[in-house]
Amino acid sequence: MQVPGPFEYERATSVIDAIGLLERLGSEARLVAGGHSLLPMMKLRLANPEYLIDINPLHDELGHITVEPSGVRIGAMVRHRELLESAELAALWPIFRDAERVIADPVVRNRGTIGGSLCQADPAEDLSTVCEVLDATCVLQGPRGERSIAMSEFHLGPYETAAADNEILTEIRIPFRDHGSNAYAKVERRVGDWAIAAAGAAVWLDGPVVVEARIGLTAVNADPSGFGEVYEFLIGKPCTDEVALYAGDLASRHCEPVTDQRGTAEYKRHLAKELTRRALRTAAGRVH
Repeated sequence: MQVPGPFEYERATSVIDAIGLLERLGSEARLVAGGHSLLPMMKLRLANPEYLIDINPLHDELGHITVEPSGVRIGAMVRHRELLESAELAALWPIFRDAERVIADPVVRNRGTIGGSLCQADPAEDLSTVCEVLDATCVLQGPRGERSIAMSEFHLGPYETAAADNEILTEIRIPFRDHGSNAYAKVERRVGDWAIAAAGAAVWLDGPVVVEARIGLTAVNADPSGFGEVYEFLIGKPCTDEVALYAGDLASRHCEPVTDQRGTAEYKRHLAKELTRRALRTAAGRVH
């Protein structure tokens, strides 16, 4: 039987209280909301925190989706189900609904949060790619106040973020820009599974022509620093199927997938190419 190691349980009543607990308990404390990623790791003894701080009471404080003229502010405690069901979010950033439809199952979506997804920093996690494609900013709060960090800099590596031990992710902010749209495409072995590969894309058009683009790849060990080559190719061209396919080919060259039980490296690289094409074409079609 897989069981976690021993740990102490605390329940935070506010953001300030959660920060105080993190400060007092130190680096061996972990925040937990849905727990669908952390608890399985604890059962396998891949994670062994001495303290779990339950932050579910913070939903009233951090469970907002606020659309403003400049963009949207999403509280870190917003549940996957709330992201899926938000009509305002789907109208402006349909990539969220694309991704949430293929994240896990209703049980997980009812409890899991966007903040937990981003802070878990799993390379196969969908919302990390979504937020990076949308040029999101993560807002962290700690004993010394609030600071913001770009999503592209928030993840330092697998399961590692730029958040300090005594900081809590409170909000994700996404800027709004006209004449653009976005999409997410994913292949999984079965409904609710981690991605074999997935791709997100955002494009901004002037008429039929691409003036700016962003892409992201999930679960294929991508190197985003190489995607500049893809953007340079797309800018100034209409996002036809041929153009999108070549862009997908370029993107697939900047990933290093590994062969595992979900598929061979060659198959995953093919998926990276094809899913990038689909996401680009869908995003461009939505602009019109």
